[in-house]
Amino acid sequence: MSYVVDFQDVSTVGLESSPVADALAGLRANEARYFRTKYDHVFTTEPASDAAGTVAYVHRILKEERDLVIGSRPLEAASFEVDGVRWTYVFYESGLSVNVLYTLAEGGKRAVGFKLSDGMDVPDELADRFKFARQRSKLAGTIRGSFFVLKHEY
Repeated sequence: MSYVVDFQDVSTVGLESSPVADALAGLRANEARYFRTKYDHVFTTEPASDAAGTVAYVHRILKEERDLVIGSRPLEAASFEVDGVRWTYVFYESGLSVNVLYTLAEGGKRAVGFKLSDGMDVPDELADRFKFARQRSKLAGTIRGSFFVLKHEY
């Protein structure tokens, strides 16, 4: 069942098993606020078990581009197109959020972003490979993020 993310009344619905559920819910709400403000798009997630294709898409990109395998269990996923860009998100039990930004037009931006919820450690699979910048958010506390540019087409 899909969940419309409310950034005004932040909820841990679907994220309860995470040890940093409140921070992960804030991170998810931060994304919802961004898409509502910038694109007037309602950010909706669904359980990862119902979004196997979306999760597989993100995992395939991570494996093919950087030989990365995320060790944490995916909890929720979202995939949508807005303003000529396909956005794909997977939220993990550890507090990690992975998103794929894929501009559909040739030559557009295409990248994978990682965001770490406040209070979580950098996952071992990312620790030696990426540097994380800090960003403050009223909804999510301190977000640490990193990204890489895609080299292939998906």
